[in-house]
Amino acid sequence: MTNSRLVTILTALVIGMLGLAFASKPLYDTFCRVTGFGGTTRTATAAPDTVLERTISVRFDANTADAPVLFRPLQNNLPIKLGEHGLAFYEVTNQSNRDVSLIASYNVTPHKAGRFFNKLECFCFEERVIAAGATKRLPVVFFVDPALDEERNLDDIRTITLSYTFFQTDNFPGAAKSASLD
Repeated sequence: MTNSRLVTILTALVIGMLGLAFASKPLYDTFCRVTGFGGTTRTATAAPDTVLERTISVRFDANTADAPVLFRPLQNNLPIKLGEHGLAFYEVTNQSNRDVSLIASYNVTPHKAGRFFNKLECFCFEERVIAAGATKRLPVVFFVDPALDEERNLDDIRTITLSYTFFQTDNFPGAAKSASLD
């Protein structure tokens, strides 16, 4: 093998690896959305036509990461039939004396249920600005796909936990577009 051919192969390999490095996050995000890996939920535009008798209990969890807010679910537990719309509310209170920009990350446990948990409307889809001292109620409209009932390895699922964590986006340069909540 000549030196010029070796250089060409190595250059192509480096360029290919660099391209994969840049594509890894979008590819991983797509993989998680499609498979529900890591408890990633799906976003839906419409609920299914079928509602089954099987009931799942949906629990709600709220956390903050270095944000001066009090964040909590307004209900702890909501029994819902597979395919039925669910509506839950979270409440966020800005405990500081300045406006706070926040964005929520979310996941579902058990992780194997993530691909069946669908959100129709969620406060987590974009950055939010909460005015100093303000309290806001944030809705989540969701359903659990009836296809969950067809999976034998999911027969043991009786409870799904939907968990959100609010992060302060002021600390992150290039944050998403804001949606004011005051």
